[in-house]
Amino acid sequence: MRKGEASGGRSAALKSAHAEEHAADSGPLEQFVYDDKIVRMFAFATVLWGVVAFLVGVLIALQLTFPALNLGLPYTSFGRLRPLHTNAAIFAFAGNAIFAAVYYSTQRLCKARMFSDVLSKLHFWGWQFIIVCAVLTLPSGFTQGKEYAELEWPIDILIAVVWVGFFGVNFFGTLVRRRERHMYVALWFYIATIVTVAMLHVFNSLVIPVGLLKSYPVYAGVQDALIQWWYGHNAVAFFLTTPFLGLMYYFLPKAAERPVFSYRLSIIHFWSLVFIYIWAGPHHLHYTALPSWASTLGMLFSVMLWMPSWGGMINGLLTLRGAWHKVTQDPVLKFFVVGVTFYGMSTFEGPMLSIKLVNSLSHYTDWTIAHVHAGALGWNGFIAFGMIYWLLPRLFQTELWSKKLANAHFWLGTIGILMYILAIYAAGITQGLMWRAFDAHGNLAFPDFVETVTQLFPFYLIRAGGGLLFLTGGLLCMLNFVMTWKNRPAKYEEPVHSAPALRPIPVTAGEFSGESSRLHANTNLGHRGDRFLQGAWHRRLEGRPIKFMVWVLIAVAIGGLVEAVPMFLVRSNVPTIASVTPYTPLELAGRDIYIAEGCYNCHSQMIRPIFSEVKRYGDYSKPGEFVYDHPFQWGSRRIGPDLAREGVINPNSLWHYNHFNDPRAVNPSSVMPSFSWLLHDRINFAQIQTRVRAMAMLGVPYGRMVEEGVAQAEAEIQAASIALEIEQAGGPPFTETRDKKVIALIAYMKRLGTDLTKEPAAPAEASADAQ
Repeated sequence: MRKGEASGGRSAALKSAHAEEHAADSGPLEQFVYDDKIVRMFAFATVLWGVVAFLVGVLIALQLTFPALNLGLPYTSFGRLRPLHTNAAIFAFAGNAIFAAVYYSTQRLCKARMFSDVLSKLHFWGWQFIIVCAVLTLPSGFTQGKEYAELEWPIDILIAVVWVGFFGVNFFGTLVRRRERHMYVALWFYIATIVTVAMLHVFNSLVIPVGLLKSYPVYAGVQDALIQWWYGHNAVAFFLTTPFLGLMYYFLPKAAERPVFSYRLSIIHFWSLVFIYIWAGPHHLHYTALPSWASTLGMLFSVMLWMPSWGGMINGLLTLRGAWHKVTQDPVLKFFVVGVTFYGMSTFEGPMLSIKLVNSLSHYTDWTIAHVHAGALGWNGFIAFGMIYWLLPRLFQTELWSKKLANAHFWLGTIGILMYILAIYAAGITQGLMWRAFDAHGNLAFPDFVETVTQLFPFYLIRAGGGLLFLTGGLLCMLNFVMTWKNRPAKYEEPVHSAPALRPIPVTAGEFSGESSRLHANTNLGHRGDRFLQGAWHRRLEGRPIKFMVWVLIAVAIGGLVEAVPMFLVRSNVPTIASVTPYTPLELAGRDIYIAEGCYNCHSQMIRPIFSEVKRYGDYSKPGEFVYDHPFQWGSRRIGPDLAREGVINPNSLWHYNHFNDPRAVNPSSVMPSFSWLLHDRINFAQIQTRVRAMAMLGVPYGRMVEEGVAQAEAEIQAASIALEIEQAGGPPFTETRDKKVIALIAYMKRLGTDLTKEPAAPAEASADAQ
């Protein structure tokens, strides 16, 4: 691996410097043994949780065509299971794959055992406990309602402790105790992952707790949306991209038995991604209430991502030069080649989708879902499975149980991915075109939103079939894993390795500029540029992990600060609207129910200034409408219609009551799950005062609700009013419904969008202060 890292035609001066450093490291040999037990544990967890994630994914895919599969239970409804699927796929499957890769490769690249076996075990069991907490809380309706950040505050704290305190300390402690002076490229990507994910998680998880499993984010509306997609986009960047690139740079050359194609290209690839990626998040919010300067800035940096991303793909594929004949024979290389190819596809499509013209069609459609799954299944999934198959014989010190089964897994997975994404690409484009279609008279061609859903059923069935094939492949991998494990020796061999300890190298004044220039008769600037391009400065930086980490932190912090600081400090970014007032206590309770049931997974609350959307839903959304929204609920997908003006379009309480009870009784073609339990579960009126007080702490002007403690009484009065309205319209008796959760949710539905039609009640100075 060191030969591959050193390839690329370094100068004689660089080789000489490297030789001097090597000589400086010579000395008494130290003996050490690698800890592969922790790698075996993470590898098994990867396969196990992968099967769980794929199984839940197939179930929710079928629920979109067969609503009866929601089973009429709160725990198995689509809105609660979809976050479980995404969290299992990202943090359980991909997360454990990352940890298996890091623990295996870091020890070998550093020629050192992990810093602490205790921290390794705490990391493993702590992470699995986090996953179990997600499995228990998300189907139970405990969620923050923010994509990829649904887990509630106690689990967020646990994530920070495990990620930073166990994983981070263990990793950087190993770097400090390493016996190899230079950090190989894979370690660069691991450093960027650990540092940036910690930063993203902490800043996106700032909340006010109002109970053991309930909280409100400190950000609201437009600012909350910016922070969430700064986190959401970069969770993809630094949890699903950079660590898997590190994995690729280590395991692909190992499997191919070839050096990395270009060391210099890896430098460009790494620093370009680290600096540029962090800026790109706002492109998820084109045509929303986010100021256009922010989303445009995100778009520009997203487009710039294309070239460095493809530089990484080229570096990976060209590493196989001279080894392509092995691809037909080796299932590991098959997985890696297709995985890297999907990386190239996804990193081309991502910048394309960030362009405003394309985004206006793709956003809120299944096109985005296809894009995400091409990356998650094709890139992350196949790279992870390739790594697993390469590791199994080495971890269990025996032959892989069945190479034929691994090949079968590859073909099932490949066909499954293609079925999935091609069907959903077609579904997404169909959706986008149907939403904006007009007839010859200037009216919407498909005014009934449900009609645009039922047209997608054939695509949804094909998608489910593709997911089933991918799940079958995962089951074959688990079988291969278990059977290989059964053939392990009675006692594992633990080879003892030897290497000299690192010795400090004196730092000279010309540390970063001492290489001789290869140019003749040139300007001083030209000579400096040539010395820079030789790369010895980076080799020296690779020998200083703490300094390297600091530069990574600076690179990722710049973009976040440039976008976030103006958004929070410049009031003109969120013009206030005098008629916008805080939610009533009952509406706030209803909003909490809306979030708990996962309604944001199917509905948006953001009308874009696009003619077809204004025609369908009403006036486009304004930034000042959301100043009291903790958290924002703009959504990212429309399986159901937008709800931003629901209170104006459909204020009928009985209609909502019947719709929540049995959607197909209202519209036979609806795929919405029944929420019949809300007609029986009681509102916890005693909690309302606490939640109103928490919102007041965040700057929401509740005034007398807090000062006089009348929030609960106000909520009970409004609930009785809505229950009486339902009874008078021919619904169930007032006494049966006045304290049920469905009444609070109806109150919230009736409120949406009505602020813009009201007369201003009082000066709205607090609106700006709340931001």
